[in-house]
Amino acid sequence: MISTDHYYRWKRVDSVNQTPTGLLADLHGEQLSIDVVRADVLRIKISRGGVFDESPTFAVCVDPLASPSDFHLERNEECVQLITDACTASLWLDPFRIDVHRSDGSAVIETAQDTDEQFWAYATLNDSFTIRRRCRQEDAIFGLGEKSGRHNRKGRDFTMWNTDVLSPFGTVEFTAGKPPDDPRGDFHSVEFDPYYVTIPFFYHQSYPGGGMAASFVDNGYRGAYEFSYDEEYRIIFRGGQYTEYVFAGPDMPAILESYTWLTGRTAPPPIWSLGYHQCRWFEYTQDAVQEVAQRHRDNDIPCDAVWLDIEYMDGYRVFTWDADRFPDPPGMLKRLDEQGFRVITIIDPGVKFDPDYWVFDQAVERDVLCRTEGGDLYIGQVWPGNTAFPDFVTEDARTWWGELNAAHVLSGLAGIWNDMNEPATGNIPSMRMRFGRGEYSHERYHNQYALLMAMGTTAGLLDAMPDRRTFVLSRAGFAGIQRFAANWMGDNQSRWDHLWLSIAMGSGFGISGQAFVGADIGGFQGNSNAELFLRWMQYGVLTPFCRNHSEIGNVDQYAWAFGDVVQDQVRTAIKLRYRLLPYVYACFLEASESGAPVQRPLVFDHQYDATVRDIDDQYLLGGDLLIAPVVEPRVTARQVYLPAGDWYDWHTGELVGGKRFVIAATPLDRIPIYARGGAVIPMWPEAPASTNDYRPAVVELHLFVPTTDGVSHSTLQEDDGVSFAAVRGARYRTTFTVQRAGTELTVNAEVSGEGFPQFARQSLVLVLHGAAPDAGTLDAITIIGTNGRFEIPNAGTGFTFTCTVPE
Repeated sequence: MISTDHYYRWKRVDSVNQTPTGLLADLHGEQLSIDVVRADVLRIKISRGGVFDESPTFAVCVDPLASPSDFHLERNEECVQLITDACTASLWLDPFRIDVHRSDGSAVIETAQDTDEQFWAYATLNDSFTIRRRCRQEDAIFGLGEKSGRHNRKGRDFTMWNTDVLSPFGTVEFTAGKPPDDPRGDFHSVEFDPYYVTIPFFYHQSYPGGGMAASFVDNGYRGAYEFSYDEEYRIIFRGGQYTEYVFAGPDMPAILESYTWLTGRTAPPPIWSLGYHQCRWFEYTQDAVQEVAQRHRDNDIPCDAVWLDIEYMDGYRVFTWDADRFPDPPGMLKRLDEQGFRVITIIDPGVKFDPDYWVFDQAVERDVLCRTEGGDLYIGQVWPGNTAFPDFVTEDARTWWGELNAAHVLSGLAGIWNDMNEPATGNIPSMRMRFGRGEYSHERYHNQYALLMAMGTTAGLLDAMPDRRTFVLSRAGFAGIQRFAANWMGDNQSRWDHLWLSIAMGSGFGISGQAFVGADIGGFQGNSNAELFLRWMQYGVLTPFCRNHSEIGNVDQYAWAFGDVVQDQVRTAIKLRYRLLPYVYACFLEASESGAPVQRPLVFDHQYDATVRDIDDQYLLGGDLLIAPVVEPRVTARQVYLPAGDWYDWHTGELVGGKRFVIAATPLDRIPIYARGGAVIPMWPEAPASTNDYRPAVVELHLFVPTTDGVSHSTLQEDDGVSFAAVRGARYRTTFTVQRAGTELTVNAEVSGEGFPQFARQSLVLVLHGAAPDAGTLDAITIIGTNGRFEIPNAGTGFTFTCTVPE
């Protein structure tokens, strides 16, 4: 906990005036603004030195006040109220405090009082500031992106500072002085904090009603969120201005839609990036890389991408190849491409301090490297030894970095992997590194460094391949990183508890705006084993990003490394992912349009079910598949909670029901998966070796028959999977509306889009689960089925299918 004993509280408002977008108040020699962003979203700002910082970070990507909602002010001697259709912000004058309530009177935020009944709406000390808000012990807290431990954050404190988790130098300040029994003293533990990514956005769920509010503090400085108090929470930042967006909710999906409108959404990914990826830190040669790729094909293991870690470079110099190990990179990349493999290489921000190295010389010449306060080049220590760092705060540096990445991928690479971008500086402290050619402190942009690196990288890829969707993977990040890059969870451990950790961490990322996320399958550091690897693979193929990655010096962790029996089960798991890619792709499109997570905690879709708030060993993949991984060894059954609705056992087809706990069998060949009644899950009829040029003539539609009357919706989108043409209408998007009325089941398919040249589908196969009618009608014409399976000739047109199902 951070002491605020000497902070100076602001106590009184001197004047309040209406503005076109809200109100402006004078207090303590500064200005306070409360502006209407949307009817249910407010922005609160306090100046420093009488001036507002209008661009505190690079997170917000829209003009939040371009189209404010209607509002009016009401005043009395004690308070000025800003009122919209959705909420009321009450600015209390003396003593100063800010409360926001919804139109029904329920609390969004309420200023907390201390034991002396003094309000803490805002207090400051030496550029730091803090705010304190009321809550209840029974309330829940979600979000904050990449955080360890349980996905309900209540009862814990968190630091907002991007950290190289496995660095003893970078983590020492967070581990030092901890008692021996405190897991936070061990950076390998599942409780350690902070991690690589900072997203200062969280949800506050009120007990017992279940409504949610949310807060995004647009500040990149080091911060802390303290949720360990029973009746209040505290927010503290160590610099910068107070700029907060308050989301009235009360529904989590609507809050996330607003937050991702503000900070951006995950772009539609290239389809190959959703396949299976093979990576290892290893001293590969060119021939060895090709052998690994070929073995996937020989062993019938689908795979879309092969990754190269740091050993491919010449002395760890970025944008180079080791000529001895890789004598012909373009030739290798061409041969792999012909086999359906994309190749991605790692790129760190650290540039070797070497006057004979062309990248370093170019950076010095263009003055795009970080400097110290005295004007020296800042030098850190990473893989190549002494390293300089691009000053990504400047547009010149981002442009230069983009040019380097553009030239790199033009050799035949498909994407870029950004690592060590917290930034990690080894055993040399990072705080002397300054930005903006020395103008700005390290503290201001440390947490944004990876975001800015991803901006430059993505711009370079778009310049090199303007007709192709980009793929960038980043270890670190800040709010808004989802606009430019996917994230993985960094250097995890080959341990069961880290498998569990990735479930809650992935869900936390999802509800914090980052839809494209995953953990290293099998664990990165340490030696995996057959059972752990298999269980992690069965889970990992059902996460947004699916990559097998491990550290140099560990046991082999390839799909075939643990013998034929495990390889057979791994192959089955990977093939399930490939068959599900039409569904996974539809989930990503939803994320790109509404912000809805691909991997999400149950609370996202079922927030008013009090049972789900503390369940973090299962999750939803999209809205229609519930996944319950096995997270302990030698487990042959596990408990699963099924929320309200109809749920079908994926493996057996059995209707299990909902709003109940069940015991699910977990033999080594599978983990529990359930499909929602009313859902249409689009699937490929087989698992291809890769997505490259795969154009199936048939797509299966697995319909899980609802047991009660109602309507549900699902989506299938078919496009070229790699270009931006789909955005311009070169696609077929089929929206399925499933309606049950008594014993009549109707599937109505509506198609939008103009099609695309590569489209090859000739038919759909509708497969009913939960009923097996022998016949139905297709556009009023009777068709015959086999065990609930109906073939529908269709090359991108709408249709209506009706059949009778049992009561």
